[in-house]
Amino acid sequence: MTDRPWVVAIVGATATGKSDLALEVAESLRGEVVSVDSRLIYRGMDIGTAKPTVDERARVPHHLIDVAEPDETWSLGRFQQAVTVLIPEIVARDRLPILVGGTGQYMRAILEGWTPPPRPSDRRIRARLEADVALGRGLELVERLKMVDPPSAETIDLRNLRRVVRALEIYDATGVPASQQRGTRPTDFRAIRVGLTLPRPDLYDRVDARIDHMIETGLVGEVQGLLSRGFSRSLPSMSAIGYREVAAHLEGEMTLDEAARRMRQATRRFVRRQANWFRESDPSIRWFTPAPGYEVAVVEWLRGQLGTSS
Repeated sequence: MTDRPWVVAIVGATATGKSDLALEVAESLRGEVVSVDSRLIYRGMDIGTAKPTVDERARVPHHLIDVAEPDETWSLGRFQQAVTVLIPEIVARDRLPILVGGTGQYMRAILEGWTPPPRPSDRRIRARLEADVALGRGLELVERLKMVDPPSAETIDLRNLRRVVRALEIYDATGVPASQQRGTRPTDFRAIRVGLTLPRPDLYDRVDARIDHMIETGLVGEVQGLLSRGFSRSLPSMSAIGYREVAAHLEGEMTLDEAARRMRQATRRFVRRQANWFRESDPSIRWFTPAPGYEVAVVEWLRGQLGTSS
Protein backbone atom coordinates (compact mmCIF):
# COMPACT_ATOMS: atom_id res chain seq x y z
CA MET A 1 0.00 0.00 0.00
CA THR A 2 3.05 2.31 0.16
CA ASP A 3 2.66 3.15 -3.52
CA ARG A 4 -0.59 4.97 -2.83
CA PRO A 5 -0.31 8.59 -4.00
CA TRP A 6 -0.24 11.55 -1.65
CA VAL A 7 -2.94 14.16 -1.36
CA VAL A 8 -2.82 17.31 0.75
CA ALA A 9 -5.92 18.28 2.71
CA ILE A 10 -6.23 21.86 3.97
CA VAL A 11 -8.82 22.19 6.72
CA GLY A 12 -9.97 24.79 9.20
CA ALA A 13 -12.77 27.22 9.92
CA THR A 14 -14.27 29.60 7.42
CA ALA A 15 -12.30 32.82 6.82
CA THR A 16 -8.96 31.37 7.96
CA GLY A 17 -7.48 31.66 4.45
CA LYS A 18 -7.66 28.06 3.24
CA SER A 19 -8.27 28.96 -0.41
CA ASP A 20 -5.37 31.42 -0.50
CA LEU A 21 -3.05 28.85 1.02
CA ALA A 22 -4.22 26.22 -1.46
CA LEU A 23 -3.21 28.51 -4.33
CA GLU A 24 0.28 29.01 -2.89
CA VAL A 25 0.76 25.30 -2.23
CA ALA A 26 -0.52 24.37 -5.69
CA GLU A 27 1.82 26.79 -7.43
CA SER A 28 4.80 25.69 -5.35
CA LEU A 29 4.22 21.93 -5.52
CA ARG A 30 2.64 21.43 -8.95
CA GLY A 31 -0.81 20.91 -7.52
CA GLU A 32 -4.42 21.07 -8.59
CA VAL A 33 -7.12 22.25 -6.18
CA VAL A 34 -10.16 20.10 -5.45
CA SER A 35 -12.86 22.10 -3.69
CA VAL A 36 -14.48 20.21 -0.82
CA ASP A 37 -17.28 22.67 -0.24
CA SER A 38 -20.94 21.80 -0.60
CA ARG A 39 -21.80 25.33 -1.82
CA LEU A 40 -19.05 26.08 -4.33
CA ILE A 41 -20.52 23.51 -6.69
CA TYR A 42 -23.40 25.87 -7.56
CA ARG A 43 -23.23 28.18 -10.56
CA GLY A 44 -24.29 31.75 -9.86
CA MET A 45 -23.53 31.53 -6.14
CA ASP A 46 -20.20 33.34 -6.11
CA ILE A 47 -20.12 36.26 -3.69
CA GLY A 48 -21.94 34.64 -0.79
CA THR A 49 -19.76 31.52 -0.95
CA ALA A 50 -16.47 33.43 -1.24
CA LYS A 51 -15.79 31.41 -4.38
CA PRO A 52 -12.28 31.68 -5.86
CA THR A 53 -12.25 34.30 -8.59
CA VAL A 54 -11.80 33.57 -12.28
CA ASP A 55 -8.27 34.95 -12.08
CA GLU A 56 -7.44 32.71 -9.12
CA ARG A 57 -8.81 29.68 -10.93
CA ALA A 58 -6.67 30.61 -13.93
CA ARG A 59 -3.53 30.40 -11.79
CA VAL A 60 -3.97 26.69 -11.09
CA PRO A 61 -6.64 24.16 -12.12
CA HIS A 62 -9.63 23.99 -9.76
CA HIS A 63 -12.20 21.20 -9.61
CA LEU A 64 -15.78 20.80 -8.33
CA ILE A 65 -16.59 24.48 -8.70
CA ASP A 66 -19.59 25.57 -10.81
CA VAL A 67 -20.64 22.02 -11.65
CA ALA A 68 -24.35 22.25 -10.74
CA GLU A 69 -27.37 24.52 -10.90
CA PRO A 70 -28.77 25.70 -7.55
CA ASP A 71 -31.78 23.40 -7.89
CA GLU A 72 -29.65 20.27 -8.32
CA THR A 73 -29.04 17.95 -5.38
CA TRP A 74 -25.58 16.63 -4.64
CA SER A 75 -25.49 14.06 -1.87
CA LEU A 76 -22.44 13.26 0.21
CA GLY A 77 -22.10 10.00 -1.72
CA ARG A 78 -22.14 11.79 -5.07
CA PHE A 79 -19.48 14.22 -3.87
CA GLN A 80 -17.28 11.39 -2.60
CA GLN A 81 -17.57 9.62 -5.94
CA ALA A 82 -16.59 12.74 -7.85
CA VAL A 83 -13.46 13.20 -5.73
CA THR A 84 -12.64 9.50 -6.02
CA VAL A 85 -12.57 9.90 -9.80
CA LEU A 86 -10.63 13.18 -9.74
CA ILE A 87 -7.71 12.14 -7.53
CA PRO A 88 -6.23 9.47 -9.86
CA GLU A 89 -6.79 11.74 -12.86
CA ILE A 90 -4.74 14.49 -11.20
CA VAL A 91 -2.05 12.03 -10.13
CA ALA A 92 -1.86 10.69 -13.69
CA ARG A 93 -0.92 14.22 -14.80
CA ASP A 94 1.97 14.04 -12.31
CA ARG A 95 0.37 16.71 -10.17
CA LEU A 96 -0.53 16.85 -6.49
CA PRO A 97 -4.21 16.77 -5.48
CA ILE A 98 -4.94 19.48 -2.92
CA LEU A 99 -8.27 19.09 -1.15
CA VAL A 100 -9.52 22.29 0.43
CA GLY A 101 -12.81 23.38 1.91
CA GLY A 102 -14.86 24.06 4.99
CA THR A 103 -17.50 21.33 4.69
CA GLY A 104 -16.07 19.17 7.44
CA GLN A 105 -18.39 16.23 6.95
CA TYR A 106 -17.45 15.95 3.27
CA MET A 107 -13.73 16.26 3.98
CA ARG A 108 -13.80 13.63 6.72
CA ALA A 109 -15.85 11.30 4.53
CA ILE A 110 -13.27 11.55 1.74
CA LEU A 111 -10.19 11.24 3.94
CA GLU A 112 -11.55 8.36 6.01
CA GLY A 113 -13.34 6.44 3.25
CA TRP A 114 -16.78 6.62 4.77
CA THR A 115 -19.47 4.29 3.52
CA PRO A 116 -22.90 5.86 4.13
CA PRO A 117 -25.70 4.09 5.99
CA PRO A 118 -27.97 2.07 3.69
CA ARG A 119 -30.91 4.04 2.35
CA PRO A 120 -34.17 2.79 3.88
CA SER A 121 -36.49 1.12 1.40
CA ASP A 122 -39.75 2.33 2.99
CA ARG A 123 -40.51 5.51 1.08
CA ARG A 124 -43.46 6.23 3.34
CA ILE A 125 -41.10 7.31 6.09
CA ARG A 126 -39.45 9.96 3.97
CA ALA A 127 -42.81 11.08 2.60
CA ARG A 128 -44.11 11.58 6.13
CA LEU A 129 -41.04 13.57 7.19
CA GLU A 130 -41.11 15.69 4.04
CA ALA A 131 -44.80 16.38 4.67
CA ASP A 132 -43.86 17.67 8.13
CA VAL A 133 -41.37 20.04 6.51
CA ALA A 134 -43.99 21.24 4.03
CA LEU A 135 -46.36 21.93 6.93
CA GLY A 136 -43.78 24.10 8.67
CA ARG A 137 -42.75 21.58 11.31
CA GLY A 138 -39.06 21.76 10.53
CA LEU A 139 -38.14 23.02 13.99
CA GLU A 140 -39.94 20.06 15.55
CA LEU A 141 -37.92 17.69 13.37
CA VAL A 142 -34.70 19.41 14.41
CA GLU A 143 -35.58 19.05 18.11
CA ARG A 144 -36.43 15.38 17.60
CA LEU A 145 -33.10 14.76 15.87
CA LYS A 146 -31.32 16.32 18.83
CA MET A 147 -33.04 13.77 21.07
CA VAL A 148 -32.58 10.59 19.02
CA ASP A 149 -29.22 11.27 17.34
CA PRO A 150 -27.23 14.00 19.15
CA PRO A 151 -23.98 13.40 17.19
CA SER A 152 -25.77 14.00 13.87
CA ALA A 153 -27.53 17.06 15.27
CA GLU A 154 -24.21 18.42 16.46
CA THR A 155 -22.42 18.13 13.14
CA ILE A 156 -24.92 18.73 10.32
CA ASP A 157 -26.33 22.09 9.31
CA LEU A 158 -29.70 22.04 11.04
CA ARG A 159 -30.98 24.73 8.71
CA ASN A 160 -30.64 22.23 5.89
CA LEU A 161 -33.84 20.30 6.53
CA ARG A 162 -33.03 17.83 3.77
CA ARG A 163 -30.17 16.50 5.89
CA VAL A 164 -32.33 16.50 9.01
CA VAL A 165 -34.94 14.44 7.17
CA ARG A 166 -32.27 12.03 5.90
CA ALA A 167 -30.93 11.40 9.43
CA LEU A 168 -34.41 10.93 10.89
CA GLU A 169 -35.40 8.67 8.00
CA ILE A 170 -32.53 6.31 8.84
CA TYR A 171 -33.40 6.31 12.53
CA ASP A 172 -37.11 5.75 11.98
CA ALA A 173 -36.47 2.90 9.54
CA THR A 174 -33.85 1.06 11.59
CA GLY A 175 -34.13 2.24 15.18
CA VAL A 176 -30.39 2.98 15.11
CA PRO A 177 -29.01 6.54 14.79
CA ALA A 178 -27.38 7.35 11.47
CA SER A 179 -24.22 8.41 13.32
CA GLN A 180 -23.78 4.81 14.51
CA GLN A 181 -24.26 3.19 11.10
CA ARG A 182 -21.45 4.78 9.14
CA GLY A 183 -18.73 2.40 7.97
CA THR A 184 -15.30 3.00 6.40
CA ARG A 185 -13.17 1.46 3.69
CA PRO A 186 -9.47 1.88 2.89
CA THR A 187 -8.69 4.87 0.69
CA ASP A 188 -6.59 4.72 -2.46
CA PHE A 189 -4.37 7.57 -1.30
CA ARG A 190 -2.36 8.84 1.66
CA ALA A 191 -3.31 12.21 3.12
CA ILE A 192 -1.21 14.96 4.65
CA ARG A 193 -3.45 17.18 6.72
CA VAL A 194 -2.77 20.89 7.17
CA GLY A 195 -4.99 22.89 9.50
CA LEU A 196 -5.38 26.65 9.82
CA THR A 197 -6.36 28.12 13.14
CA LEU A 198 -6.83 31.58 14.62
CA PRO A 199 -7.86 32.84 18.05
CA ARG A 200 -11.64 33.04 18.07
CA PRO A 201 -11.80 36.88 18.40
CA ASP A 202 -9.48 37.30 15.41
CA LEU A 203 -11.50 34.79 13.43
CA TYR A 204 -14.76 36.58 14.20
CA ASP A 205 -13.20 39.86 13.06
CA ARG A 206 -12.32 38.21 9.75
CA VAL A 207 -15.85 36.83 9.46
CA ASP A 208 -17.38 40.26 10.03
CA ALA A 209 -15.07 41.84 7.46
CA ARG A 210 -15.90 39.12 4.93
CA ILE A 211 -19.64 39.62 5.38
CA ASP A 212 -19.30 43.38 5.01
CA HIS A 213 -17.28 42.84 1.85
CA MET A 214 -19.89 40.46 0.43
CA ILE A 215 -22.63 43.02 0.89
CA GLU A 216 -20.51 45.85 -0.48
CA THR A 217 -19.57 43.87 -3.60
CA GLY A 218 -23.06 42.83 -4.61
CA LEU A 219 -24.48 39.95 -2.55
CA VAL A 220 -27.97 41.46 -2.62
CA GLY A 221 -27.90 41.65 -6.41
CA GLU A 222 -26.59 38.10 -6.65
CA VAL A 223 -29.46 36.74 -4.54
CA GLN A 224 -31.98 38.85 -6.45
CA GLY A 225 -30.65 37.40 -9.69
CA LEU A 226 -31.06 33.83 -8.42
CA LEU A 227 -34.62 34.48 -7.28
CA SER A 228 -35.51 36.16 -10.58
CA ARG A 229 -34.28 33.07 -12.42
CA GLY A 230 -36.82 31.02 -10.50
CA PHE A 231 -34.60 29.46 -7.86
CA SER A 232 -36.75 29.22 -4.73
CA ARG A 233 -35.41 30.42 -1.40
CA SER A 234 -36.58 27.05 -0.01
CA LEU A 235 -33.97 25.13 -2.04
CA PRO A 236 -31.25 23.41 0.02
CA SER A 237 -28.63 25.45 -1.85
CA MET A 238 -30.32 28.66 -0.78
CA SER A 239 -30.01 27.68 2.87
CA ALA A 240 -26.35 28.72 2.65
CA ILE A 241 -25.44 31.50 5.05
CA GLY A 242 -26.12 34.83 3.39
CA TYR A 243 -28.55 33.61 0.77
CA ARG A 244 -31.38 32.80 3.14
CA GLU A 245 -30.96 36.05 5.08
CA VAL A 246 -30.71 38.26 2.01
CA ALA A 247 -33.67 36.50 0.40
CA ALA A 248 -35.70 37.30 3.51
CA HIS A 249 -34.57 40.91 3.24
CA LEU A 250 -35.66 41.06 -0.40
CA GLU A 251 -39.07 39.72 0.63
CA GLY A 252 -39.42 42.60 3.08
CA GLU A 253 -39.05 40.44 6.18
CA MET A 254 -36.04 42.29 7.59
CA THR A 255 -33.71 45.19 6.91
CA LEU A 256 -30.36 44.65 5.28
CA ASP A 257 -28.65 45.51 8.57
CA GLU A 258 -30.67 42.80 10.30
CA ALA A 259 -29.80 40.34 7.55
CA ALA A 260 -26.10 41.12 8.03
CA ARG A 261 -26.45 40.68 11.80
CA ARG A 262 -28.05 37.28 11.33
CA MET A 263 -25.35 36.30 8.86
CA ARG A 264 -22.73 37.07 11.49
CA GLN A 265 -24.59 35.02 14.09
CA ALA A 266 -25.07 32.08 11.73
CA THR A 267 -21.41 32.12 10.72
CA ARG A 268 -20.30 32.02 14.34
CA ARG A 269 -22.48 28.95 14.88
CA PHE A 270 -21.02 27.43 11.72
CA VAL A 271 -17.48 28.05 12.98
CA ARG A 272 -18.30 26.16 16.16
CA ARG A 273 -19.67 23.22 14.17
CA GLN A 274 -16.59 23.19 11.96
CA ALA A 275 -14.45 22.77 15.07
CA ASN A 276 -16.25 19.50 15.80
CA TRP A 277 -14.93 17.99 12.58
CA PHE A 278 -11.26 18.93 12.93
CA ARG A 279 -9.93 19.45 16.44
CA GLU A 280 -6.63 21.08 17.31
CA SER A 281 -5.87 18.10 19.55
CA ASP A 282 -5.88 15.77 16.51
CA PRO A 283 -2.27 14.56 16.09
CA SER A 284 -2.84 13.75 12.40
CA ILE A 285 -3.23 17.47 11.57
CA ARG A 286 -0.32 19.93 11.45
CA TRP A 287 -1.80 23.24 12.53
CA PHE A 288 -0.54 26.65 11.40
CA THR A 289 -1.60 30.13 12.43
CA PRO A 290 -1.93 32.44 9.40
CA ALA A 291 0.51 35.34 9.61
CA PRO A 292 2.54 37.30 7.05
CA GLY A 293 4.78 34.89 5.15
CA TYR A 294 3.53 31.73 6.86
CA GLU A 295 2.82 30.11 3.50
CA VAL A 296 6.56 29.56 3.01
CA ALA A 297 6.72 27.55 6.22
CA VAL A 298 3.73 25.45 5.16
CA VAL A 299 5.25 24.67 1.76
CA GLU A 300 8.62 23.74 3.25
CA TRP A 301 6.97 21.47 5.81
CA LEU A 302 4.98 19.81 3.04
CA ARG A 303 8.15 19.31 0.97
CA GLY A 304 9.60 17.42 3.92
CA GLN A 305 6.52 15.25 4.28
CA LEU A 306 6.39 14.51 0.57
CA GLY A 307 10.13 13.91 0.29
CA THR A 308 10.54 16.48 -2.46
CA SER A 309 13.14 19.17 -2.96
CA SER A 310 12.71 22.80 -4.01
